[in-house]
Amino acid sequence: MGQHVIRAVRADEWQKIKDLRIAALKDPAAPVAFLETVEQAEEKPDSLWQDRAAGASHGRSARQFVAEAEDGSWDGSVVMLVEQAGEADYFGDVMDRHQGHLVGVYVRPEHRGSGLAGELFEAALEWAWSLEGPQLERVRLYVHERNERAAAFYRRAGFAPTGRVVPMPGDPAAKELEYAIPRP
Repeated sequence: MGQHVIRAVRADEWQKIKDLRIAALKDPAAPVAFLETVEQAEEKPDSLWQDRAAGASHGRSARQFVAEAEDGSWDGSVVMLVEQAGEADYFGDVMDRHQGHLVGVYVRPEHRGSGLAGELFEAALEWAWSLEGPQLERVRLYVHERNERAAAFYRRAGFAPTGRVVPMPGDPAAKELEYAIPRP
C-alpha cells in the first residue's frame, strides 16, 4: 500500500466528497455504519455537497479529514462536528457541554487494518483539541450495537462507552451506543 497524506478537505473538492460518501454508502457495512442510504445521498443536489465542502474546509463548526493517496485518490475520511453547549444534537437532546462529534468514518475495504483509520482519527482529534474559546471537553461518536468491528477500533483509539444508548433513526429496535474520549 502506498503512502497517504492526511489533510483537511478544500472547499472546491465537493465532487470528491460526494463520490467518497456514495462509495461508503455502497459498502456492505453501510447499514450499521451510517444513518443515510446511498439513494438519499444520490438524490441530494450538488449545492448541498458544495455547501458541505465549504463548511468542512475552514472555520470552527466542522472539519473533514481525508486520506489522500499518491495518485490523488481518497481512501478514507472522517468528519469532526463541533457541538456547543445549549444546542440540540442530531437526536434532539440539548448538549450540556462543548464537545466534538466524529461522524462519517470510512476507510475503503482494501485499506482497513492498515492504520489509516487511526491516522484520520489522530488528525481529527488534534484539530478538536486545538480549538479555543471555548475548548471542547470531549469528543464522542455513536456506533451501531451490531458494528463490533468499528466498536473494537474505537476502543483501541481510546474511546469508551458512556452508557448512553439511543434508538437508531429509521429502526427504533436497533440501538446506537455513544462512545467518548475526554480532553487529554
